[in-house]
Amino acid sequence: MTTDIAIVLSIIFVAVVLFIWERFSVDTVSILVMIALMATGILSPEEGFAGFSNPATLTVGAMFVISTAVFKSGIMNNVSTILTKAGRTNFSLCLLFIMLISGALSAFINDTAVVALLMPVVIQVAKDAKISPSKLLMPLSFGALLGGICTLIGTSTNILVSGIAEKQGLPPFGMFEMAPAGICFLAAGIIYILVVGQFIIPSRKVNLDPADDFEMGQYLAEIILLSNSKSAEKTIADCPLTKDLDIEILQVTRETGATEYPRPYTMLHAGDLLKVRCNIEKLKQLAVREGIQVKGDTLHEAAKNLALYETLVTPGSEFIDKSLSELHFKQTYPGASVLAIRSHGDLIHEKIAHTELKSGDILLMRSEKEAISRLRQSKNLLILTEFEQKKTNYTKVAATLAIVFAAMTVAAIGVMPIVLSAAIGIILLIILGILKPEEAYQAIEWKVIFMLAGVLSMGVALEKTGAAALLGQGIQDTLGNYGPVAVLSAFFIMTSLLTNIMSNNATAALLAPIAIVTAEGMGISSRPLLMAVVFAASMSFMTPIGYQTNTMIYGPGNYKFKDYLLVGTPLNILVWLLAMFLLPKVFPF
Repeated sequence: MTTDIAIVLSIIFVAVVLFIWERFSVDTVSILVMIALMATGILSPEEGFAGFSNPATLTVGAMFVISTAVFKSGIMNNVSTILTKAGRTNFSLCLLFIMLISGALSAFINDTAVVALLMPVVIQVAKDAKISPSKLLMPLSFGALLGGICTLIGTSTNILVSGIAEKQGLPPFGMFEMAPAGICFLAAGIIYILVVGQFIIPSRKVNLDPADDFEMGQYLAEIILLSNSKSAEKTIADCPLTKDLDIEILQVTRETGATEYPRPYTMLHAGDLLKVRCNIEKLKQLAVREGIQVKGDTLHEAAKNLALYETLVTPGSEFIDKSLSELHFKQTYPGASVLAIRSHGDLIHEKIAHTELKSGDILLMRSEKEAISRLRQSKNLLILTEFEQKKTNYTKVAATLAIVFAAMTVAAIGVMPIVLSAAIGIILLIILGILKPEEAYQAIEWKVIFMLAGVLSMGVALEKTGAAALLGQGIQDTLGNYGPVAVLSAFFIMTSLLTNIMSNNATAALLAPIAIVTAEGMGISSRPLLMAVVFAASMSFMTPIGYQTNTMIYGPGNYKFKDYLLVGTPLNILVWLLAMFLLPKVFPF
């Protein structure tokens, strides 16, 4: 082992630890890897920064813009109608439609965007059909994951691995090259959910009463006793808060800053800050109760005119790893107050304004519609408690779909590469007024772009130093005697396990170069091994952190970590067995 190989493997080892630790965001770790490889002399600046101009990175950016144009056209209105009718007709039929629709859309549009736009619809369908949202949200995420592996543009991982293959002198993936195998995986996933999954997916208790539309568990909130409060100068046992509303008081902070943990005989005074636990209906009553102010609410007198919303911190949100005070939330979004936070099913016990937000956290907000509209446009929060029904402009829908179809077709038949056809499509969308230039810029998930550029440098370093060849030789020596199917199986399992605990793109960037040199060493085609990496990287069902869509549904579905293991592990085993039989036939060695 050379010094350069040792340095590369050490940097990658540290990167994997950081990916799993999640102390830093994936894009931050990816850029750190790129900088470290350049600082140690493994890569030149030209090689290190080449990921930003890589066709794979540019293609992913273009697909973000095209996805926004499709959804902006209002095509989702018809989807909402279909799912609502199916939900009221038959539960199994509803599951089938959810997986088919999410799978079909994800084949051509970013799967994270598909889940983000369908989630409020699915939650509303669950309420209309009087079933738990948890029974529908997991099939939604799994359907999107399975649909994304059916085409080249279905996920950024497909595009990334295709770019790595092309960089190594191999032909890039065709637009529909993955479709025969991908459709089989999607069909197997749908059959599994309908036959087995629907019976083992948990039904988390939710209140479907219209008066409690926003209740999905208990919340913590902070309230201030004003001078005219009827609870002031009374003990906790005798005050109206506990006697009339049955509010649970967790902590009392005096005006002096002293903190007390309440007992029945603890005396309350005007100016006290109380940390309380209650459901949303009681929170509504507190908000308009005389002598009570919900902390952070500057519009107390107008409380009756405000609405309560549950909002989800999206995977690409600028709110991640920041607190509301750091974001200057009240100043940036006047008219909106965050009353409570739930993080992955756990109640937050720190002060709300200073709680560091994570992807998938749910914020309980009381807001004017204007403020909610601004938040929706910012893409930092996903409004879960309502589906924004936009007026369908059928002219724009037809024009958008025609442009997208043309871009995909010319790429599929080899007239021009997808990165060029997608770029031309974006220009046409802007010229025709379907998208504004600023909307195109806002549509791009820049964190993903930086992450892809960073992980691409990892693959280049593995190949340049010979580290990929060394690792590939190790795999060949260990499993080569058992035949190519055993090696394919090993790559599928390694990718599947790694992608459940760290970024799927980072996993693919790490294993794809190794798969190529392993195939070359065995004298077989690298296509089946690369496809094993691609498919396994996107079929992540066993944990809520393995893929962004699984993280997004974790809070709204009120799931537990073990739910993913229970439902996702059999599905991961099923697709692994299917891959061993299917991939060698579709992509011969």
